[in-house]
Amino acid sequence: MAAEPVSATRRPAPADALHVDPHCIKGPFRGSHHETYFFPVMSPETGLPVPVKCREPRAGLLWFDRRCFKSEEGLVQALRGRISSLPGIVLHAGGVSLQRFVEGATLGEAYGRAGPLPEEVVRQLMRLVSELAAIRAGNLDADRTCEPADRPHDGDTEGFLERLVLFVEERVLRANSAEYGGIFTELGVTDAALHSLRRRVSGLTRRPFCLLHGDLHRENLILDAHGKVWTIDWELAMVGDPLYDLATHLHLMRYPAAQAAEVTGAWAAAVEEALPGGSAGWYEDLERLLDFKRAQSVFTDTIRSALTLAAAGEPDRTLLERTAARLHDVLAAAAGPLGLTAVPSAWEIGNALTAWHKRSGAETASAGASVR
Repeated sequence: MAAEPVSATRRPAPADALHVDPHCIKGPFRGSHHETYFFPVMSPETGLPVPVKCREPRAGLLWFDRRCFKSEEGLVQALRGRISSLPGIVLHAGGVSLQRFVEGATLGEAYGRAGPLPEEVVRQLMRLVSELAAIRAGNLDADRTCEPADRPHDGDTEGFLERLVLFVEERVLRANSAEYGGIFTELGVTDAALHSLRRRVSGLTRRPFCLLHGDLHRENLILDAHGKVWTIDWELAMVGDPLYDLATHLHLMRYPAAQAAEVTGAWAAAVEEALPGGSAGWYEDLERLLDFKRAQSVFTDTIRSALTLAAAGEPDRTLLERTAARLHDVLAAAAGPLGLTAVPSAWEIGNALTAWHKRSGAETASAGASVR
């Protein structure tokens, strides 16, 4: 798996409830938002040992994406028999639903973080797209927790995207402005950038809504020993514009241009067959949604870049240069959607991050704490 192992400090509650031999527990493995454990349990259906995974949220983390379902496990249970690439729930223990662990490699491990994927893998992804498109809000028995305002009427793609823009504005930018606002100002990302983004992405075609995975990238797709692709990590799933899932997928997958075009065509065909009208206007709207994803990355990646330096304590020049260069690429890609007249150089970005790091360190020291 792509997650990094960390020193174990405690056993997960379900393992204690099931009296799992400590020597059989692997983990925790630290991912972006969770610590994950793996261990075998006896399947109630077969009576045979089955590997399962148990994820526990990491404390004190910033969340940059909206959560729309009460629990990932509840959604997975509701999708049983409807999504063929979904590892099912094996049993419930310690107040947690344990999902089957699929042994294999992520697509990133198997084929690299960028580049083409085999045709058979793409074919399986299109089956997933078709299955998702067939699941509507009215035929999905899973508890949703998003506010009524975050549930625009079926087909209101404009309202759906506006709520995503508003989430970035309120929960990512405004909520963290006291800590990170200075960096955004130095990078030239001001309130005018969000106004520009809204103008850029307006005018979407109406499309019927369906279930979206919300995070279809190479590390959430597992290739097993038999060549089957499994889909994991459904915590960002939502009901909304099917074209948004494609835009997110293309933004994260780093396909070469030719294969990106092939995937787009195959996606349109798969969605339209399962959800008539679901691909309407895709040719005009896909670039608008990609513009949103590019802009969204500026806000999330700027904060993540600052946190990367903070975690290093005293970051060396190599880390600073690599972080600044990556953030420069993100800013350059979003310059149009955000209306940026100029993009700061990697050197200027490095200076802004360094200045923030010094300010953050001074403020933390005066408070008698350490930088996280």
